[in-house]
Amino acid sequence: MNDPVVHIVDDDEDMRIAMARLFRAEGYEVRVYKSAGDFLLAPPEDGPGCVVLDLQMPGPSGLELQQALQRHPTALPIVFVTGRGDIASSVRAMKAGAIDFLTKPVEPRALLSAVDAALSRDRFARARREQVNAAEAHYAKLTDRERSVFDHVIAGRLNKQIADTLGITERTVKMHRAQVMAKMEAGSIAELVHTAELLHNAGAAPTSPGGR
Repeated sequence: MNDPVVHIVDDDEDMRIAMARLFRAEGYEVRVYKSAGDFLLAPPEDGPGCVVLDLQMPGPSGLELQQALQRHPTALPIVFVTGRGDIASSVRAMKAGAIDFLTKPVEPRALLSAVDAALSRDRFARARREQVNAAEAHYAKLTDRERSVFDHVIAGRLNKQIADTLGITERTVKMHRAQVMAKMEAGSIAELVHTAELLHNAGAAPTSPGGR
């Protein structure tokens, strides 16, 4: 995986330079933008990182950029840094998922702590997406019958119950069950249920554990 990038979006040149020096001294790769428009015109490639974003800038505001970024499923976490903040703006930013809302002049340790939290959230979100993508790829390999067995297994039903419901023999259920476990790369029923929860929470098949 690529190293995380801290994207600084601020119209104050001195502030951009100071923050860039701070982050680079901590070993972070840094990219700077003098406006939200510049960021939108040259958006970063999909990779780990976060955005340190000023609130009030010429052109689109920080809140408007946050709103635009939210349309992307891989949007980077945001830390707001502003010299002209207010309670309403901070509440709106935090409700929309901002990691923190800091007021200039910013204490370096507070800024580094906020960026560290943002990068941690980004790592977690990326790992989660990888898990979901893998689960969807595995689930796509199941036949319709195997998906039916899958639903019953994660609902905690016994082979005999599944056989009676589907009108097949227990031996056939066992065969399909083994195929489900193999194709889903699950080592246990607990792992299978966890995978089902991932798929359900991501809005993918199957139904939530508990069955139809």
